[in-house]
Amino acid sequence: MTEITIYTDGAARGNPGNGGYGVVMLSGKYRKQISQGFAHTTNNRMELLAVIVALENIKLENTNVTVYSDSKYVVDAVSKGWLQSWERTHFKNKKNSDLWMRFLTVYKRHKVNFVWIEGHAGNHFNELCDKLAVEASMQANLLNDTGYIHSIENNVLI
Repeated sequence: MTEITIYTDGAARGNPGNGGYGVVMLSGKYRKQISQGFAHTTNNRMELLAVIVALENIKLENTNVTVYSDSKYVVDAVSKGWLQSWERTHFKNKKNSDLWMRFLTVYKRHKVNFVWIEGHAGNHFNELCDKLAVEASMQANLLNDTGYIHSIENNVLI
């Protein structure tokens, strides 16, 4: 059975501000790095989007995945059962509901275990993800975080 280790990080310069995410995926001798920058977003959105993009990049269903993240927001939402409660209430009054719904779709395709790690504590892959996220947030042609923009324009929590 395939096993994949994923490290993720998100960054925002200002909150909201320009942001980005970084991902490192490891499986056997294979390694893949992914990053992307966005204009006008938040750190929590980038932390969550990093995990989503990583899981979306897994080709085989029912893969054993371990995600290492320094985001208490993401790790605790899943491991402490908050996400299941939010799903039952259709994400009523929850921020980032657009991303959480996207997350659930891909999360349910795999066997995912989350591990919280302390950020900026010398973990090589966490540091690399941070570097990728920060560099992505400084690119010239940033994508629009349409979910975040939509929430501001319509004065709704997403």
